Amino acid sequence: MPKKSITELVLVRDLLDTVGGQDAIELVKICEKKKKMATDEEISKKMKKKVTDIRAILNKLHYRGIACYQKSRNQKTGWYNYTWEIKKDRIAEIIGEQQEENLEKLTQKKNLEADYCFFDCNQCNERAVFEIAAEYNFICPGCGGSMTSANDPSRQKELSGKIKKIEKELEILQKMK
Repeated sequence: MPKKSITELVLVRDLLDTVGGQDAIELVKICEKKKKMATDEEISKKMKKKVTDIRAILNKLHYRGIACYQKSRNQKTGWYNYTWEIKKDRIAEIIGEQQEENLEKLTQKKNLEADYCFFDCNQCNERAVFEIAAEYNFICPGCGGSMTSANDPSRQKELSGKIKKIEKELEILQKMK
């Protein structure tokens, strides 16, 4: 069975798009297929883009630790040649950190919503716990609109589903490292 490309994961594509733009995804695919370090000129030819554009993307990826390079001097011209490599483990590490943070926030939100009774304003969507809403006679202190109960069992299921999804994604990322 052929090994799956790291760029097949939506989270990876989103990260690469955020860091280096849409072309960063194609750049990583090319480097992944090559299975060894590639020069910016080689990548430029395969992507049919200007070398300066490729270098800009590589530098953005390098800033985040996703791409690394080796520098060698051409003895004839005196110019430097850069050969680049994509660090898959760094991609997995960055996404893992983001997902751990998301998981923690969702877990806190789920626990908070399980422990407290919330009321939402029908007009401005301001949220308040029962004690505050009762203190204002279930009238929104911000806009004067009426407040209704916001505790919904389906919301707990939705949060649990999101938490499970992130946990599965974290398992996949651990296997990639």
